[in-house]
Amino acid sequence: MKKNNRITIIITAILVVIAVLLVWNNRYLSTLEGESSDFQVWDTASVTKIYLADRKDRESLLERQEHGWMLNGTYTAHPKQVQHLLTTLYKIRVKMPVSVASHDNIVKQMASQSTKVEIYQMVPRINLFDKIKLFYHEKRTKVFYVGDATMDSSGTFMLKEGADKAYIVYIPSFRGFITTRFTANPDDWRDHTIFHENMADIQSIEVDFNEDPEGSFRIDNIGKHQYKLTRLIDNQELPYDTLKVINLMSSFSDLRFEALLTNTLPQERIDSITGSPFLHYLVVTDKDGNKQDMRTFKKLVLNGVNDMGELGDIDRDRMYGLVNDGKDFVLIQNYVFDKVLHDVRYYEAGHPIQFEMGTIEVLE
Repeated sequence: MKKNNRITIIITAILVVIAVLLVWNNRYLSTLEGESSDFQVWDTASVTKIYLADRKDRESLLERQEHGWMLNGTYTAHPKQVQHLLTTLYKIRVKMPVSVASHDNIVKQMASQSTKVEIYQMVPRINLFDKIKLFYHEKRTKVFYVGDATMDSSGTFMLKEGADKAYIVYIPSFRGFITTRFTANPDDWRDHTIFHENMADIQSIEVDFNEDPEGSFRIDNIGKHQYKLTRLIDNQELPYDTLKVINLMSSFSDLRFEALLTNTLPQERIDSITGSPFLHYLVVTDKDGNKQDMRTFKKLVLNGVNDMGELGDIDRDRMYGLVNDGKDFVLIQNYVFDKVLHDVRYYEAGHPIQFEMGTIEVLE
């Protein structure tokens, strides 16, 4: 009996300790969350989700996954943009409360022009003096609103949900405001990658030149560093320069667009451009049969003739592109894509190499 009573006392004591810790921990967290000036995220590695929404009904949900961040459960998020936001959350500091004289006007302005930010983190249910942390779970830890910049552009207005006082927030040693870093526009968080294939995983590459059919070709991977170069106009297999072909295959490891225009340009203009003859059509097929393609179009530099781009000079630095199965209309740089837009003659063995910037010829 004495032994059973002892066990009962020990179990009861343990339960009491746990209950006290839970109550203390909840009060501790509630106190921290209740601080009206608590915007900073000290442990960005524990952040699992960031939700942003603005008054224009735009929403962006950034979620940490095993292989990176996802946007709205559909797209890969731009890793540098997300890291930039996490760094901002870590570095922001409160500069001062908004003055009493302007406080009401600032809050009214934020009610119509701010961005709502929700931060989710993996936090312990029990946190004893930051030494003992037990029972981690995902929790919404911060909710605040990001407003416009101050008059001198040295700070940004922020208001924590449920608080009655707004603050001016800044980043030490940084001159400027941080409003744009909290954009809710999904387009601003999209990864710009078009092609991202390891050379060893590519089964074939096909490049079709609409204005030069004789330059169109296909390269097939038929073995380790062994390829087949085929001219498409007559399906003739050609001898190839191995180094040039390998350089082409490796160039598809990281090709990105400059800007996403799908929701920026008027649909009428996009339809006009994509309805015109294309310049190039690229298709990359991996060894699992997955295909990624891109169709390019001329970009005109308008001379004030009209808004549809029918008249103007050809932009030598940029083109338009249609990617992701035709879902996204993008702007691409010639500097980035020129290396994969040589015609078949360039890859033929012993063919002269010509450059626009000066001329270098390798004679047979």
